[in-house]
Amino acid sequence: MTTLGQLSLYEEIMLLALSNRKGTVGVTFLEQGVAGAILAELLLAGRIALDSKKNKFVELRDRTSTGDPIVDEGLARIASAKRRAALQTWVMRLAGIKKLRHKAARQLCRRGILRADENKIAFIFTRKVYPEIDPRPEREMVERMRAAVLSDRVDPRTVTLIALADGLGVLGATIGKREAKDHKKRIKQIIQGDPTGKATKDAIEACRTAAMVTVMAGSTG
Repeated sequence: MTTLGQLSLYEEIMLLALSNRKGTVGVTFLEQGVAGAILAELLLAGRIALDSKKNKFVELRDRTSTGDPIVDEGLARIASAKRRAALQTWVMRLAGIKKLRHKAARQLCRRGILRADENKIAFIFTRKVYPEIDPRPEREMVERMRAAVLSDRVDPRTVTLIALADGLGVLGATIGKREAKDHKKRIKQIIQGDPTGKATKDAIEACRTAAMVTVMAGSTG
């Protein structure tokens, strides 16, 4: 599904959500964002598709492994479901995967991008943190996102990532708050424009749904 060295969408959103130095998460309800990224990967890879109805039911198209253990876990859950479910339902279900954010972070540790560590909260509680030890992948990712916003150089994966980052509220911190404000129309054009192919359109829809579920979780939490 991804070429050697290419990060998955959920790995990219993890990098954007984590504090580079502290390794702590700065995004509330990150699991919903990771779930949206997993669904977007499956859509871009042609493993699932969305029907054209209002509820956007997820349809299994191909149960072949993607080669990514976390994306494959999402695929396996969809493949084993007794009945179809709407995209919003699958965002919530995948967000409920046990220790999802830690699984995603450990993938980046295996790549040598993050380091797993622990720190104390109020000298009592211990939590897992993942400081960045190789900034190059995130730097390249941010440059790619900035290029898409500041020029016409866009591709399906970058468009999808921008949609997800915008929905989770981390786009401004990623490309710069001033640039995000000055190019608000361009960002909207990228996200709501005419993407290449149905898979990209559906992947963006998965990102929007993840953002919506995040808002819903925040209002009820």
